[in-house]
Amino acid sequence: MDRFQAMEVFTRVVEAGSFSRAAAALGVPNATATTLIQRLEAQLGVRLLNRTTRNVSVTPDGMAYYEHCCSILAQMHDAQESLGQRYASPSGHLRVEVPTLMARLVIVPALPSFFAVYPDIQLELSCSESRTALLENGIDCAVWSGDIEDTSLVARPVGQLYLATCAAPGYLASHGRPAHPRDLAAHRCVQHLFQHSGRLAEWTFAKDNDYLKIPVKGSLCVNDENSYLAAAEAGLGIARIPAFVLKEAMQRGSLDPVLSEWLPDPLPLNAVYPQRRHLSGKVRVFVDWIAALFKEHDGIQLRSSVHFSGGVRL
Repeated sequence: MDRFQAMEVFTRVVEAGSFSRAAAALGVPNATATTLIQRLEAQLGVRLLNRTTRNVSVTPDGMAYYEHCCSILAQMHDAQESLGQRYASPSGHLRVEVPTLMARLVIVPALPSFFAVYPDIQLELSCSESRTALLENGIDCAVWSGDIEDTSLVARPVGQLYLATCAAPGYLASHGRPAHPRDLAAHRCVQHLFQHSGRLAEWTFAKDNDYLKIPVKGSLCVNDENSYLAAAEAGLGIARIPAFVLKEAMQRGSLDPVLSEWLPDPLPLNAVYPQRRHLSGKVRVFVDWIAALFKEHDGIQLRSSVHFSGGVRL
């Protein structure tokens, strides 16, 4: 039995709470994962996992062993990478979770530059507005906006997300253009429900020393970024979308900015990954690449030099 492989499978089973999910993340058959754990338990003479027909849980002995395994495997990976990086670039399968519109408009168009430098990485992008349990689903890292409340995750700041208020030209022609955030009380607004929290997005505005939190109303609430954008473009109401999305929509003539002088405070953008998971070379270079990409992206940075159509500046 390969002891290190067995330890790797064991840690993944503990983190995923499932033999099948752990096996899928490691690319081994379910039967192989089960056999390795059985042999590991036999050699140690203790039960590491409690198994039922519905779930898998770690025993107290198993948890203690899990802590040792994490430390040993991290040291082993460090030793391998310190030697391997002298001769080869990072390689292997990398699973990353990113917001849907950010993937389509920012990340995917820039990927040729990533693969030009790291051709041996096989990247799997999971595009979602939810916050997946990274360990349980075999996600190596994710890009999330807003505060990170999970203390089991490492969060590296990679940028800021600016939101802009906008509406379809047809809506504005029919209902008028708000001159102040309080004018939104007389408008329909498309509301956004966060998938990861189940809460409605708050509409806040800031200008000079004024800070406002405005309650909004409307006939539609959605929890999907693509549907939210489509609703705004269909003229269903005033919406709040990332500035980089508005820039692209304005180029197509589907949305116009409103209340451009009233911007909410930006949300932090973080690359997150599990504390207990060894930060492999492929994760490290992807996070570095994302940070550099966001730093140079005008829509993410909301640079003062960025002008939108009609002379409007956000």
